[in-house]
Amino acid sequence: MKNYNLDSRFEDFAASVIVFFRNQPKSFAEDYLTKQLIRSACSTALNFGEFEGAGSDKDRANKLRITLKELRESIRNINIQIKANLIDAHNISAVRTENDELIRIVVTLLKKYN
Repeated sequence: MKNYNLDSRFEDFAASVIVFFRNQPKSFAEDYLTKQLIRSACSTALNFGEFEGAGSDKDRANKLRITLKELRESIRNINIQIKANLIDAHNISAVRTENDELIRIVVTLLKKYN
């Protein structure tokens, strides 16, 4: 695991999804899922930034929950695209691994606020 501050990891994750899907999708399904994945991946970085600036523990926990929800949506989207043969599992393995690691980190952080 790389030694980043978490802000950078979330930004890098979102950027890696954007870069991976930089080419125009070829089908309706690819277009739909790609756009949704980009939205959910970017939302993780944005909501994590909100978490860091939250004024109360309750607000921090809420932002972390939203971040976790978006991370889980991202991994589910990637899995669907792999199963539908829209993307190759090997090519996106680094993004999947980072997504999984970020989920684990957020779950650990959430325990502090529950």
